[in-house]
Amino acid sequence: MSEKHIVVQGATLKCKFSVEPKTDILKVKSQQKHYANDKDAEKKLIASDKDIGQTLEKNTFGKCKMQPNGSGDYLPCKATITKWSAMYDKVTLSNKGKILLEDSKATCPVGGPDCIEVEKHGQKAEAGKQNAKRAKPQVNNQINPLVNTTEFKESLEESDSICK
Repeated sequence: MSEKHIVVQGATLKCKFSVEPKTDILKVKSQQKHYANDKDAEKKLIASDKDIGQTLEKNTFGKCKMQPNGSGDYLPCKATITKWSAMYDKVTLSNKGKILLEDSKATCPVGGPDCIEVEKHGQKAEAGKQNAKRAKPQVNNQINPLVNTTEFKESLEESDSICK
């Protein structure tokens, strides 16, 4: 993969030592200033290597294979991130953190280095005016034949000229 996505609040993480493949959701607690893929800058905070400790929604991945209880079962996971690896090191956020990428991995004191992986980076595409302006009418008409793309584009351009 040539392009890697930035990890944002809401990303799904998984641990390779989870008995049942359970996931948990990342909560960015290290900063409140930098957003990605969020036109209103209110939901998708960028995650960094400073997001350590108990920074997950439930702070658990279910039962942990690294913690047998002696009776054939396992103790529950208490997910605590102590360190991140494979960050994007060309940018430093205002909290002095390096941006996490979809191939970044986290260390847990029980599971060891790189036992927690990013399953989904948390970004979602949001269509805006620019996307509509750049859309090819032929393709758009096949996807949504009920909308006259040419008229829609013209109305967007008119509203832009009125706003100027």
